[in-house]
Amino acid sequence: MPTPSKYDKILDALQSLLETKTIQTISVSEIAQTAGIGKGSIYYYFPSKDAILDALVERNYEKPIQTAKNLASQTNISPFTRMAMIFQACRNSSDDFRSQRSVSGTGTAQEESLLHQKYLNHLISELKPVLTEIIHQGIECQEIHFDRPAALAEIVLIVLAIKMDNTLVPSTKEEIEETILGLISLLEKGTENPIGSLNFLTATEGIQRP
Repeated sequence: MPTPSKYDKILDALQSLLETKTIQTISVSEIAQTAGIGKGSIYYYFPSKDAILDALVERNYEKPIQTAKNLASQTNISPFTRMAMIFQACRNSSDDFRSQRSVSGTGTAQEESLLHQKYLNHLISELKPVLTEIIHQGIECQEIHFDRPAALAEIVLIVLAIKMDNTLVPSTKEEIEETILGLISLLEKGTENPIGSLNFLTATEGIQRP
């Protein structure tokens, strides 16, 4: 197994510290000590503690982002099927992240809000161009009929990311289901697909469509 780089050691150190402490109480010196490197090395890679946190969030969601990028080139798969696969990958990563945080139980409400904001911002900004490209491909093969692919990608991502995360706007299971079903109905109408043709998208949330 390759030796972790100093960059990864810094991220590993912060992740380890977050298991027992809040981000506000963790110092750069403590991160350096936990990583087993000099404090000066931290600033070679990161300008601030906040930048380390940003990089940690990005690394935790690297897998679904890479999954999405790989799917963008697989034009033999239906655009909507690829979208569903991306959403499921993101859902799994979101579940893992929340599970890790709930096990540690150290985060304050403010800290949890900060972490989730960073997660949502990263997820949406990284996935928007990927989904836009997939929608473009759907338009070209006439499976999707829509004249604003980037806008559609952003709308879908914002709604699903917030609902999958379920912390910024806490909702009951019934409320989440209603929102997802409403989004799917809008997608079918907006992309001129028959009613019920996108039912498989509900598998992302385990929803049964009436």
